[in-house]
Amino acid sequence: MAKQAKPLPSLDWLHPRLKLSRALSLFSFIALIILLLVWNLGFADLHGARTWVVLCIQLVPLALLAPGLVIGSARAHAWTCFVMNIYFIQGILAAIDPSRALFGALETVISFSLFCSALVYTRWRFQYDRKLLGEA
Repeated sequence: MAKQAKPLPSLDWLHPRLKLSRALSLFSFIALIILLLVWNLGFADLHGARTWVVLCIQLVPLALLAPGLVIGSARAHAWTCFVMNIYFIQGILAAIDPSRALFGALETVISFSLFCSALVYTRWRFQYDRKLLGEA
């Protein structure tokens, strides 16, 4: 027996979900950037490291993803899911340290939120595009 293809959801069902997941992705993305900037510029004890170097290391991956996220590229959202693993791990490690527990918890929650919203946006965007092309 051949596996039967699951029908795609309707465009009316997909459209509001695309808008919501994209808005959540952009909100989480901006929140993560703001969190990293505020923490590193205001609260982080860098033990003599240069602030701009630490910020560059943390913000360059996000800067590479920013154009694709802004235009709504499904592939950029998919890549964001991979990159968010780095920030999630960094957040978990920071949450273990009592002096950075709040920062770690916030980074973990924001990166997890961005991961989930980017993941569902990618899935629904590809379904939306397939449906626009006439696939049943």
